[in-house]
Amino acid sequence: MRNGPKLPPTATIDDYLKPLPVKIRSALEKLRKTIRSAVPEAQEVISYQIPIFKQHGPVAGFAAFANHCSYFTMSPAIVRAFKKELIDFKSSGSTIHFTPEKPLPATLVKKLVWAKLMENEERLAAKKKK
Repeated sequence: MRNGPKLPPTATIDDYLKPLPVKIRSALEKLRKTIRSAVPEAQEVISYQIPIFKQHGPVAGFAAFANHCSYFTMSPAIVRAFKKELIDFKSSGSTIHFTPEKPLPATLVKKLVWAKLMENEERLAAKKKK
């Protein structure tokens, strides 16, 4: 958990989640399941010491902090595009903050994931054209 006790580096998302307090771990496990359902082909990795899902590039990430959890859209443009749906959450750049008591709705998470996947695929298609 960032800004909390110093935790050792982890190799897997399960390792990342294991030492977290139950309430936070449960919220992030639910988020992980939602992301996985939206992009079942995505690879789960630890990058920059946080869980990341990759499919044609990073699609989503999350992390635990002392006073909140964060969902990383990997794209400030996506946060701007969903501004109205994110009105009840604090956001900055490509990051959305939430708490276990007030998690991101699963339907919104899926929309965010799909938007980033589309962005990745468009970037990949443009790269292949060159």
